[in-house]
Amino acid sequence: MCFFVSSLLITIGLLTPYAPNYELLLLSRFLMGLGGAFMVVYFNPIVLQFFKAEERATINGINAVAFNIGTAIILWQMDSINQLTGGWRNSLALFSIMSLAVALLWLFVKFEQPSSSPQHQHDLPEDYTYSQGLKDRFNWLYGLAYSGILAFYICLFTFYPKAGIVQSKWVIGFGIVGTIFGIIYSKKTPLRLPVIRWSGLAVVISTAIFSFSELYWLQTLAAITLGFFIFFPVTALVSIPHELPKMTAARITIIFSMFYSISYIISTLILWIFGLLVDLHQGDYTWSFILITSLSSTLFIGSYFLPETGQKR
Repeated sequence: MCFFVSSLLITIGLLTPYAPNYELLLLSRFLMGLGGAFMVVYFNPIVLQFFKAEERATINGINAVAFNIGTAIILWQMDSINQLTGGWRNSLALFSIMSLAVALLWLFVKFEQPSSSPQHQHDLPEDYTYSQGLKDRFNWLYGLAYSGILAFYICLFTFYPKAGIVQSKWVIGFGIVGTIFGIIYSKKTPLRLPVIRWSGLAVVISTAIFSFSELYWLQTLAAITLGFFIFFPVTALVSIPHELPKMTAARITIIFSMFYSISYIISTLILWIFGLLVDLHQGDYTWSFILITSLSSTLFIGSYFLPETGQKR
């Protein structure tokens, strides 16, 4: 039911293109974003409860790539969609109606818990509070590890085009490819930290080239590499909490709510500093790019502090 409510909140985006004033526009965008935030958190207890351990890496990877597929459609095909619907307002309304249809279909989904579900393991504690979550060292390390990557990803669609770097669509496109390969890799290779670590290093190097190279073809190649390696380790990264010992639906809900809260709060602060540095240097992005390149290393550094939950076969 919680997932259904989050889906309904997303459909409130139907008001956005026809909002008569700024206040209603802001409210519709807020509620739609709130629904999306609920959804990405609620995915995890659903996966934990209703899928077997050997299936979770694949399901987590599919959940992770869903956002990228939608973004890729917008970046590559929005003009064609607008021509088909008659304008951007009609397009946004169509997306909201489609979201509502999917939300209603969710009511007909019937899940059967596997026998290995935590609900059948009565020795596991079901209560896990936010107070416990705030004291849990893992939750902070987990959110911090992702924060730099997230900050760069948001910069990619906001500040980078303003700086004249326009290859963002390649990052999205190859992010889908990277996620697919990440699903396959994570099913074949149970260890989680190596793929996170070396993908994190590839991200730092690619970010530096993407940000500072003046060669268009090299920036495009760096964008392709970035897209692949930002999302290649995502399946492994989101699988770690699912594989922690004595994991319950209550605990994993709080873990992921803190994960997104911490990473987005830090990313917001980074973006503010990024813009401030641009203003202080009269539109020069050099120091801002140095900042975002340095902070893109959080995934690489975090891999040395996160627990290895995979077991060698």
